[in-house]
Amino acid sequence: MAKTPRMTLQTQLVLRTLLESPAKARYGLELSQTAGLPTGTIHPILARLENTGWLESFWEDQNEIEKTDPPRPRRRYYRFAPHGAESARLALAAAYQGGSLSARLRPADGLGS
Repeated sequence: MAKTPRMTLQTQLVLRTLLESPAKARYGLELSQTAGLPTGTIHPILARLENTGWLESFWEDQNEIEKTDPPRPRRRYYRFAPHGAESARLALAAAYQGGSLSARLRPADGLGS
């Protein structure tokens, strides 16, 4: 398995958001809104987590988009890879045990953007 990513406050917020429903696939804007972070922050974090092997991604089926009104761009969904959720839990616990202040903080709604 690849090395553990830097556990910045923003990375921790993304992981905590994903761990709220570990089996659920979520798209970037949804994660951004839930974590209280701008999309420009979310997407590089998601790419790093995917490169570590913790997440996997896939594009939304084109047929699903054609059913939406109004039409919208395809979404890229992210979900935990096998063992990714467990790796995330362990890394968050280590950050907390290590005295990382950021492991205990979560920005108030609207303050992270």
